Order: sequence, then C-alpha cells, then structure tokens
Amino acid sequence: MNAPLSSIPVLRERGQREVFCGLTGIVWLHRKVQDAFFLVVGSRTCAHLIQSAAGVMIFAEPRFATAIIDERDLAGLADANDELDRVVTQLLARRPDIRLLFLVGSCPSEVIKLDLSRAAERLNKQMWPQTRVLNYSGSGIETTFTQGEDACLAAWIPVLSESPGDAAAELMVVGSLPDIVEDQLRRQFAAMGIPKVVFFPPRRSTETVHVGSNTRFLLAQPFLSETARLLEARGAQRIPALFPFGAEGTAAWLAAAGKSFGIDESVCIEASAAAMSRAQRALAPFKEELQGKKVFFFPDSQLEIPLARFLSRELGMVLTEVGTPYLHKTHLAEELAVLPPDVQLSEGQDVERQIDRCRASQPDLVVCGLGLANPFESEGMATKWSIELVFSPVHGFEQAADLAELFARPLRRRQRLKI
Repeated sequence: MNAPLSSIPVLRERGQREVFCGLTGIVWLHRKVQDAFFLVVGSRTCAHLIQSAAGVMIFAEPRFATAIIDERDLAGLADANDELDRVVTQLLARRPDIRLLFLVGSCPSEVIKLDLSRAAERLNKQMWPQTRVLNYSGSGIETTFTQGEDACLAAWIPVLSESPGDAAAELMVVGSLPDIVEDQLRRQFAAMGIPKVVFFPPRRSTETVHVGSNTRFLLAQPFLSETARLLEARGAQRIPALFPFGAEGTAAWLAAAGKSFGIDESVCIEASAAAMSRAQRALAPFKEELQGKKVFFFPDSQLEIPLARFLSRELGMVLTEVGTPYLHKTHLAEELAVLPPDVQLSEGQDVERQIDRCRASQPDLVVCGLGLANPFESEGMATKWSIELVFSPVHGFEQAADLAELFARPLRRRQRLKI
C-alpha cells in the first residue's frame, strides 16, 4: 500500500538555477554498460566536460566520444546528417565490439534542430543486428544532470523484450548501480527467496531484459520518473519503498520487495539481520560525530530527499532546508512520510533567494553543486559536492558508513582549518 502523500508544505521556486547538464550521466553509464558507446553530438565544450568529468586515463579507450559540431555545421555549410553517418561508420569499423550505440543530443545539436531520433532510426536499420542505435537528449537547457540517466533508460525501454504472458512474476531493479553494489543486493534478494532478479541497465546490452504485466520493479534511484512511467505503460508494477540509502532505507527497500512477492516479513528480517547489524555498528561513530549538526540542501541531483531522511533519522542531523530540482510526490511518498514535519522543502530554484536563506540559517554543512561550493567555503561554510554523492557507491548496507563518511569529511576538514 502506498504511503499517504505528505502534508509538509513545499516552497516552489522558478528562477535562476545552478545545475550540470544531462551529459554528465555518461560518466557512470559508460562504466556500467560494458558493450555500449555514447556518442555526444555537441560542441568542444561538451567534449571537455565529459573528458574532464570522467577522468579517463590517456591510455584507456573509453566508451564515449563527441562528434564535434563546428562553425560549418552551425552555418549550414555542411550536411550534419552526412557527417554523422560518416563518424558512426568509422567508429563502428574501429570498435566492432560496440553492441549498443547511443546518439546523445546536446544543447548545440538541439539549437541547430538536428533530428537525432530520425538519425538513430536510419543508422539502426544499417547497423542492426550487429549494433543497435538509440537516441536520447543530454541537453541541460531544461533539465538537471541526473535526468541524463532517466532519458537514456527511457530510450531503451521500447526495445526491451515483452514478457511471455504466462511467465512468473519477476523483480526488476531500475537504476544504474556499481557492480559491487549490484552483487551485494543479488545476494540479499537470494537470501530472502527471490533468486530471479534483473537489473536495468544490465552490465551488457545483449542480456535479455523482459518487461510486461508480470514485472515488478524497484527504483534504486529517485530521479527515474520517465523511466518508471514507460515501464508502467508496458504493464510493469512499481513497488513503493524507501530508497536503499543507509541501514533503515535498505532494509525497508528489501522488505518492500519481499512483501510484493508474498515473502513473510520475518524471513526478510532474518535474511538482512547480519548486514543490518554491521551497517548500524559502522554508523554509530558517525552519529556521535554528526548528531545535532545542521545541514542545508541546494537542489541539484534529486537525491536530496532520501539523503535528508538518512541524515535525519540515522545520524541525527537537523534539516534546515531540503531543496530538490523536481519533487515526484508519488515516488517519494514513503520518504516524505518519515521526514520531520517541520522541515522546509523546496522544489526548483531561485538561487539568489536560496543563498540568502542558507546564510540566514547558518548551517554546519551545505550540500550543493560545484558552482556554489567554493564561494560558500570562502565564507567559512563546510560544503559537500552533491555530484560526488551520485558518482560514489552509496546504496545498500555495506555502503552505509561510506555514505555517512562523505558528509562527515567536510566537517572534519573545516575543523582542522580552524585549528
């Protein structure tokens, strides 16, 4: 049963924003799907962003690149589609191991009205079955950076296989997770009695992923609203749950899956007991360190509300304001139901006003994007880069202490600077 929608008032703001673009999602997606390639159709600025954010060694051969839109393309002197076909043909000739190619739109490609969806259809007819070609937009004009993954998975869903009508119920975990976390969660589900679990995205695009009325899915990430909508449109059923951050969140997430499959609650508790105990012991020293400290979240990644719940309930931190770019009340109903009733929630951003509120609340820790972190540090505030919380393994029991460490470290650094 769904949790009741929260009655906590939400401050909705529409103004100047400070966010990365959706191209950033390639940084973790290209590591996850090992036979996929992400070809950004964009400017040199796009190329520099991805290259610097990914931090790929110069001798490595990454699974992403940028087809540069230059002055000739912008002036209409070159046929952008012919150029794109040439680049894709050269790429696949050089890298025949690529089984899934994403053409990733950017602000520049959208400005010149390059129809990458049609280009993907055309190229897919030429390259299939050796390589499937799909398209999604990573433009940052109207989105925040984690929506790049949402757009990627949403583009993939239409080509997933249909589940057989008489197939048994199957669990799908939706959202990109580091391999080590995925392995841990597989063991947890198996111990509960759910041996058949599909993770989407899979490690290899050639893995068969079915979806249909027998599919029940758990969201591992709170920013996959369009992906969830499309799965539900194909008959899949979402399992409402807290998100698997911290000991409490992970236990509730696993228990929600067990309940959906008719597994007795005592079995779920027993299967998770050892890992739960380890996580709670590992969190104890962080609670002593962080309890009573005030934290302010700027909207950036859409992870803000589940992380705020973790900090409040498991580490005793005080939430001054929790901002998020988009607030999906249905997907976050369970999270909102357990937040302190007096917390200030905000959706969207008017960055100047939010900066004023942040200064007035005098938090011990500010969770924000890179563009705001350095100015706040210069004013004497401790900050945590929100993008690091997306790049790091933070889901599940075994990573609970690592997640707490990410919030404790800036406060320790600030304390050392004062001495």
